[in-house]
Amino acid sequence: MYANFLHNYPTLTPTLSSIHAFTPKNHFTPNQRTEPLFLHLQPKKSRIIINCAANRDGVKGAVNWAEILDKWSPKKFLGADKLFRAISGATSSPIAQYIPAPFTFVHSVDPRIKLAWLFTLVILPAKSNVVIRLSLVAYLAILSILVQPSQVWKDQLGRVTLLSGILFIMLGLSTDSAPSLISSRAPPPSMMGLPSFPASLEGYKYVILKLGPLQLTRKGLSTATTSACLTFTIFQSASVFLSTTTPEQIAFALRWFISPLANLGVPVAEVILTLLLSLRFINLVFDEVRNVALGIVSRRINWQQMTMLETIDVFFTYIRRIFRNIFVHAEQISQAMIVRGFRGDSTTHKIFLSADSSSEVANYISISCLFGLIALVTLPKYLIQ
Repeated sequence: MYANFLHNYPTLTPTLSSIHAFTPKNHFTPNQRTEPLFLHLQPKKSRIIINCAANRDGVKGAVNWAEILDKWSPKKFLGADKLFRAISGATSSPIAQYIPAPFTFVHSVDPRIKLAWLFTLVILPAKSNVVIRLSLVAYLAILSILVQPSQVWKDQLGRVTLLSGILFIMLGLSTDSAPSLISSRAPPPSMMGLPSFPASLEGYKYVILKLGPLQLTRKGLSTATTSACLTFTIFQSASVFLSTTTPEQIAFALRWFISPLANLGVPVAEVILTLLLSLRFINLVFDEVRNVALGIVSRRINWQQMTMLETIDVFFTYIRRIFRNIFVHAEQISQAMIVRGFRGDSTTHKIFLSADSSSEVANYISISCLFGLIALVTLPKYLIQ
């Protein structure tokens, strides 16, 4: 029977552990009755084998997941080489630096008037309505395009617009999205026999847009536009002001405004000297950050073969080199000031600052536009009251 079974199922062979033979305890004798031998056959469990082949270009419709994962891996976006290239590219355009060419109408305006414009553009967005805020943003964008070179305004306008847009979306959708934890305990007016509040006949809606749990309300829109427009005007107006005004002109304008504070004991001379050195030092900082980053990129380091600790060590070396070069420049500046007669007392060391030559026509036009903008923002509030 076992031979017939093997003949019918040739691939099903029992293992040694699956055959259990039961033999008698005593030795076999001819006259002794023997117990029958039972064979228990246990078939093997079948296994499913899956063969995976690599993707080839000739196979149509096949998806190469290795290439997709490598394309969208964090190393493609957060790689050290890409980071250093981004640093060198971000600091390549002049930031907070005076750009003498092309010489425009704003360059010929008195620095005191430009400083007054800067203060006004910082304060007005918080005190005006949505239309005035958006108008100020459009005005600054057009002024940046007309005043700054294309390389500068494309870079700065893109980044400031992106930052303001992210701030607008976050504040607009999150201001009134969370439900209020405090609810009124008073019963509704219908239960107390009072007439309910009349519905608005002009189509007034507090909720402007609703996206699932997030909603854009009038309060959120006001908060978002105020913050986004204020951020844009602060960054972009400061950029236009610094790119069209020399450090000496800025120091002269600020000293003209804060000189009355010297009677109250404010060290005006030290403040102006610190400001002048800071404006001169900003250019050196950006130059050092860019030059050291370019030096690392030019060496073409194979970041894929480096461990995490080695990559971190390169970053610490980069930061240490920047600070060392900055301290060397600071020591050179201090030695140059000592050679020129500075002994630590800002009151005895005279700093000759001037507003240079400014156009009277440009000054009158700038002052007229400034007063017109202030009147446009403030007068409607008093006329409505």
